[in-house]
Amino acid sequence: MDGFLRLFTRLITEAGVPSDCVFWKTSLELPGYYRPTKEWDLLVVRNSQLVIALEAKSQVGPSFGNNFNNRTEEAMGSALDLWTAFREGAFGNGPQPFLGYFFMLEECSQSRSPVAVREPHFRVLPEFVGSSYVRRYELFCRKLVRERQYSAAAFITSQSGTGLEGEYREPASDLSMLSFARALAAHASAHA
Repeated sequence: MDGFLRLFTRLITEAGVPSDCVFWKTSLELPGYYRPTKEWDLLVVRNSQLVIALEAKSQVGPSFGNNFNNRTEEAMGSALDLWTAFREGAFGNGPQPFLGYFFMLEECSQSRSPVAVREPHFRVLPEFVGSSYVRRYELFCRKLVRERQYSAAAFITSQSGTGLEGEYREPASDLSMLSFARALAAHASAHA
């Protein structure tokens, strides 16, 4: 993830935010509402106000099922905690920060194959029936933005053999790196 965090840092500083306001290796803790603190992957704090908080996560196989549940619960909980702390004034009385979610999934036969659902009492939402983990993460990232839990999200997949060479795929255009980068840079520019 360091390469992506360096890219996001460059986008933010090129938008006019001073580099000493960008944190991605140290000083990443923010106060929460439901917990004392949470460590984010990249922060922008300027003039004692939270400007940007980014979460950057990845998942590789083979245990996609448990990890999918853990990742989704973590992302939803982090957003709820941050927005509630924001409402309660934990980050000063500045404007609403940008909350970004970047996710990279290993693309392999297990992540592309349809996954069965269990429905012992109630029907699962139709978009999940027969969907792969690639599709489930796409749906998840899209819903995070549509439900206004995150300002923007990017979702990419990469194969273990070519990922380190920079090859990746974007399963959905609305969750592309370009869309995410534009939203991030625009917010940074507005607060430069």
